Amino acid sequence: MDREILTYDLFGQGIRELAQTVADSDFAPDILLAIARGGLVPAGALAYALDCKNLFTISVEFYTGIDSRLDVPVMLPPFLDASDLDEAKVLVVDDVADTGKTLELVHEFCGGHVAEVRTAVLYEKPRSIIKADFVWRRTDRWINFPWSTEPPVTPRRDVRDA
Repeated sequence: MDREILTYDLFGQGIRELAQTVADSDFAPDILLAIARGGLVPAGALAYALDCKNLFTISVEFYTGIDSRLDVPVMLPPFLDASDLDEAKVLVVDDVADTGKTLELVHEFCGGHVAEVRTAVLYEKPRSIIKADFVWRRTDRWINFPWSTEPPVTPRRDVRDA
């Protein structure tokens, strides 16, 4: 399978370029909302690059393996209280907009609460139903992210994996 390989070095370059794109747009988020798990590392890095100390997380399960997913994405506990986002400018961050369904779910979750919501991803695929506001690269290939390519050091048993 032809894959897009993201190294940690390339990730650092990509985050800086993505952050610059956000900054150049004059959108200054009050909160970065990371979609766990894939968006945690990019959101943390973007939070530093954009000098934004308010970083929230929302857990969504969709992928169950390589190119294998649930029918629809599902939010997992603990649930974020949407009122914590009231009147804030929120940047929703994920690693990839593949189908776009996860971004769509979180974007809709923010609706009616935030002053403004925008989305940022490292990668966007052509089939994504949501076109992210800020994208570092576009690809139609499967992506190997440096934080998820290697198997776990210690596999956990009897734990629901999100």
